[in-house]
Amino acid sequence: MTNDGMKIPQATAKRLPLYYRFLLNLHSSGKQRVSSAELSEAVKVDSATIRRDFSYFGALGKKGYGYNVNYLLTFFRKTLDQDELTKVGLIGVGNLGTAFLNYNFSKNNNTKIKIAFDVDPNKVGTQIGDVPVYHMDDLDKVLIEEGIQVAILTVPSTVAQSITDRLVQANVKGILNFTPARLNVPTSIRIHHIDLAVELQSLIYFLKHYPTDAEITEVEE
Repeated sequence: MTNDGMKIPQATAKRLPLYYRFLLNLHSSGKQRVSSAELSEAVKVDSATIRRDFSYFGALGKKGYGYNVNYLLTFFRKTLDQDELTKVGLIGVGNLGTAFLNYNFSKNNNTKIKIAFDVDPNKVGTQIGDVPVYHMDDLDKVLIEEGIQVAILTVPSTVAQSITDRLVQANVKGILNFTPARLNVPTSIRIHHIDLAVELQSLIYFLKHYPTDAEITEVEE
């Protein structure tokens, strides 16, 4: 992710978009300087972790001064490739998929769902949130034609693997999987699993068994 190709810890990489979103808000409000303590309060990550994350990229701030918001914003925009539009394909236009289409990352102008796929004849050929819906039969062809390399999967778990196999054949490199299925993909494919039921059960477990601390409000992976 960095200019010199240095690999940073995956936990740090996951936090970078969080920092970037907060910096965008600061920039919009006209704030020019921010301390690690202020960042910590806003994003709920302890300041020591923030300083360690930033240290992987060199001297981004000055002791006693904090961080220059414009400089950080420019740096992380480049680091996260935010100057380049990432087109995303949505597979499965059910309730969750429809919500994604209507939201369509409205606060992030550099990530957009451009096409969607389903088998419902009432949805195929229509547009939802300005996104055209194609039939699943055309999945491989349209993904390749549009150069889509990132897909969101919101289909029934019974068909998730077979559709994933087609995504791989269509040169998709990254999959955000919202199905309960644990999918098998080649090592060259990056897949992130988000099981909402598991996340909810985990939250309830922590509420019951781990009393909250005033300074620890987030479980870090």
